[in-house]
Amino acid sequence: MGARLQEIGGSDPAAHAGPDRHPHLEAGADLSVVIPIFDEQHNLPLLHRRLIEVLDGLDRSYEVIFVDDGSTDGSVRICRELSAADDRIVTVELRRHFGKATALQAGFQVARGAVIITMDGDLQDDPKEIPAFLSALTENVDLVSGWKRNRQDPLSKTLPSRIFNAVTSFVSGIPLRDFNCGFKAYRAEVVRQLDLYGEIYRFIPVLAHAKGYNVAEIPVDHQPRRYGASKYSFERFLRGAFDLLTVTFLCRFQRRPLHLFGVVGMFFILVGLAIDAYMTFLWLVDASTLSNRPLLLFGTLLIIVGVQVLVFGLLAEMITASSYRRSDVVEMIRQVHRASAAEPERGPPQSRTTRTEGAVGVAARRS
Repeated sequence: MGARLQEIGGSDPAAHAGPDRHPHLEAGADLSVVIPIFDEQHNLPLLHRRLIEVLDGLDRSYEVIFVDDGSTDGSVRICRELSAADDRIVTVELRRHFGKATALQAGFQVARGAVIITMDGDLQDDPKEIPAFLSALTENVDLVSGWKRNRQDPLSKTLPSRIFNAVTSFVSGIPLRDFNCGFKAYRAEVVRQLDLYGEIYRFIPVLAHAKGYNVAEIPVDHQPRRYGASKYSFERFLRGAFDLLTVTFLCRFQRRPLHLFGVVGMFFILVGLAIDAYMTFLWLVDASTLSNRPLLLFGTLLIIVGVQVLVFGLLAEMITASSYRRSDVVEMIRQVHRASAAEPERGPPQSRTTRTEGAVGVAARRS
């Protein structure tokens, strides 16, 4: 199953503007904005003002969730003050610095909105883009990812990012231009399907697409950093390669591990058998020819390794079968159509390939 990109028209942010906003809802909100924070005390006041200006202009109830990921510079104090002054501001404090994946997961657990926006707290993501994300989040799109078209970062950061995006797009088959952009919009059911740990948050579009959700991409303005320092390091780029390997395995072979281990194991076995068959032929012709030929040991080693890899695959299949739940399939149903029903029965998400209006590109499954 592949994915393809379709160029379509832009969106109209004014479509989501309204003269009055909804009152804050105790049981939930129309929109949740989740912002991981780590040492951003100088950015928070201005970020808060910009957010409120934009969100107050939407005809939606909302909440802003600041997730403090163990900041040491006073960020948590500012977040607490904002929460005390406005009940639409929620502060989540982690016990220590766990990383962005944990911060996002914590924000998703607390969020009560039907639509969830994630953005960074360094002022490089402009809140004015939020209406465009909402416009792009149409009925046939479940996740909208931002694309920092004119990125305001040094070459030492943009070049590795371009390589990372190109490799991820090629390996995953999803033609997005910017997988690592933290500015995204989700339907709530999408984040409920995510289990973020380590640094696989950079592959959220890949994880969502693997579960059958439709992913779109829109261009966003990227602002230069005003305060603080970037958290990027070259080590993070290297870790991304291992994370890509992990995500690729989980998305393609989590439910059929033997398809991976079996192919590798059988390849080793067949090559080893071919080498040993050749050495057996030489032995039949002249037994003395094997006295100084390590090729025989190499062929035997390949057979042994191949059998071990094959056994690993079988064990993985047994684990997969024992952990399989029929209820998982229910979560993959979006609608059920019956001839006797006037309206389709709604179900948990997931759908075949659909097209959308209002986004630059769409990555979705072929039916």
